[in-house]
Amino acid sequence: MTAWTWRFEKADGTEVQPSVQPEEFTTQGDAESWLGEHWKELAEGGADQVRLFEDATEIYGPMSLHAEVS
Repeated sequence: MTAWTWRFEKADGTEVQPSVQPEEFTTQGDAESWLGEHWKELAEGGADQVRLFEDATEIYGPMSLHAEVS
C-alpha cells in the first residue's frame, strides 16, 4: 500500500518535529486536505515549509507554510 507523508522543515531545509502529529495517508488528496486544515498550527509550531512524499519519492516541495505578503 502506498503511503503519503509530509516532511516538516525550517527555511534552511533542516527537518523539525511537527506541532501537530500527522497520520499516514493513503491518498495524496487526504494528505493535502490534512495540511490545509493544520498549516497555521504547523507554522506557529516552528515549521517553515513542507515536502510531500509518496513512499520514498518526493512529489513536491519545499512548499512554504507562510502566507504570501502582497
